[in-house]
Amino acid sequence: MPSQSDRPESRERVIKASSSRFAAMHMDIGNIVSILLPPLPVLWFGLSMLVFALHRHHPDHKVGDYTRWAGYRFYAVMGLIIPVGTFFPGDAWMAWLIAWVLGILVIVPWSAWSIVRASRDHWEDIVLPPVEEEEEPEHV
Repeated sequence: MPSQSDRPESRERVIKASSSRFAAMHMDIGNIVSILLPPLPVLWFGLSMLVFALHRHHPDHKVGDYTRWAGYRFYAVMGLIIPVGTFFPGDAWMAWLIAWVLGILVIVPWSAWSIVRASRDHWEDIVLPPVEEEEEPEHV
């Protein structure tokens, strides 16, 4: 069994400020791309839940705040378009086009502004506590 002095030293983990800044932009970038390409909102709706869950609990609380607001925007627009679109007649391509344009008018400028704000915000490196390596059980 290795003694304390035989253990490799655990190192601190650092999350760079640039990484946090880019993570804060992920949801907004996905929102813009998905709303501009008509088939993608349905796919992004599912993928955004994963991005939202991962970034909402980021060690830098600002990443979670930017992600939360980006999620509010996207889910509000989709939450309006989908139920309302359910009542569009089968040949109402103009109604779908109008709904899509309204979604673009809400999401693109607001998300672009959020990306600009995140890029101008002050970000700092985050030092996480070191991870202690667990000892291997004797039977392994």
